[in-house]
Amino acid sequence: MKITLCATAMATALLIVTGSAHGENLDVLMSQVFPQEQATYIGYESVEREDIPASAAVERKYLIVDFRFEAAQPPVEQLQVSVHKVCMTLLKDRDLIRQLSDSGYDMVAVAFDRRSQFDCL
Repeated sequence: MKITLCATAMATALLIVTGSAHGENLDVLMSQVFPQEQATYIGYESVEREDIPASAAVERKYLIVDFRFEAAQPPVEQLQVSVHKVCMTLLKDRDLIRQLSDSGYDMVAVAFDRRSQFDCL
């Protein structure tokens, strides 16, 4: 199952996300998204998409921000709310988005387990 959150305004205004030089800011921001008893931020991973040729006009890198729920994974509706909360937290920090976009990332995804990723941008 994959939930895609793409609001046209967000997608047009902000296309990109993170680099290791900005990891500390990202870590601080993401560690504050959920109360500790709800979900825990465990880190991020930079991934390079091999399905896009290196000569393409688009970037090949994307970021996965990773969380784990303290209890069992919630129902789909609650999961959608959690993905939206993470994505909006990122998008509201314009300085971080600007800095991260300069690092060449063109997408961010949220993961709550090792099986699924949910796209933000």
